[in-house]
Amino acid sequence: MLDANLAELYRVETGALVRAVRRNAKRFPADFMFQISEDEFENLRCQTGISSLWGGRRYRPYAFTEHGVAMLSSVLRSAMAAQVNIEIMRAFVRHRQLLQANVELATKLAVLEKKYDSQFRVVFDAIRELMTPSPKSTKRIGFQSAKQ
Repeated sequence: MLDANLAELYRVETGALVRAVRRNAKRFPADFMFQISEDEFENLRCQTGISSLWGGRRYRPYAFTEHGVAMLSSVLRSAMAAQVNIEIMRAFVRHRQLLQANVELATKLAVLEKKYDSQFRVVFDAIRELMTPSPKSTKRIGFQSAKQ
């Protein structure tokens, strides 16, 4: 997750979040947090519709891994930070469970396909099509607070 998204969730300014992280840099090793590259920043700028260097962000954002998000709760010490952190961790766990369930289903499907081969080809193709995620999702991803 990017620093600006986390700052919005925690209801703090992005700069305040980044300053808190920098003050506690030893708590955020490279596998917890990293700053995106210049190329990634340019791509992000194009995707968000910022037309010039003078609009929007002037520095490359930080990206936080699951562990980095967990560490933020020790840096941002508010009731909101604790609640947001709990919900983000739950989302990571649900995501991991969904991925694991999909892998298990694909494995079971492969075994069944070998066993029944051509008899159920249409059924297997239909199941695979249902397992494939839709190309576009209009639903906003992320933590939604009750006030939104």
